[in-house]
Formats: sequence, structure tokens, C-alpha cells
Amino acid sequence: MSNQDKKVNLDLRKSRPQTLAAAFGGLMEMFGVRTSDADLVNNWKKIIGDDIAKISKVVAVKLARDKKFNIVVRPVSPAFALELSYKIDEIKTKVNKYYGRDCVGKITIRK
Repeated sequence: MSNQDKKVNLDLRKSRPQTLAAAFGGLMEMFGVRTSDADLVNNWKKIIGDDIAKISKVVAVKLARDKKFNIVVRPVSPAFALELSYKIDEIKTKVNKYYGRDCVGKITIRK
């Protein structure tokens, strides 16, 4: 699918103010470019899926020296920390698939 096949609605306006990172992440997504950690946070549910997104949220994304993301995930309840630890490989796979390259270095679960 090329970028020319997409219909871009530039008149679409957010109802609330947003950060520059979120605005540029949305703008870049309109043109088919996935760029930053803001993109990962904004699209967490779409990337990971409903089952994991319901029990987790991204707290931090750090870019390591090797140019890979170190993602810090927090469970919505401490009871889900063990379940998230079992799904780390699945999360890595889905994020790498979304970005189209091997971009996840480490995933840390913080309670």
C-alpha cells in the first residue's frame, strides 16, 4: 500500500491541546512514516492489541546508545505484573513488526 492510496483529512482537529510530539506523531502517521517514541505511546493499544493494552501502559521510552528502544511498562494493577512478564517476547515482536525493524532492546516492567 503506498501513501498515495491513503486519503488524508487535514481538516481533522483534536478537541484538546496536545504536545508537539503527539501532533508531529499524528502528522507523520498521516503520511505513513513511523518515527518516534511518542508514536509508540499514542498507538500502544493498536500496536499491542486489546488484551495486553488493558493491563498495561507505557511509562517511558528511552533510546539506548545502540539506537534501540528501552521500553518501561507499568501494569494497571500489581497483580498483572507476572502476566506481563510472560508476554514480553510477544510485546517485542509486535512493536518490531509495527516499526518494520528490530528496534526494541529491552522491556522493563515497573510496579
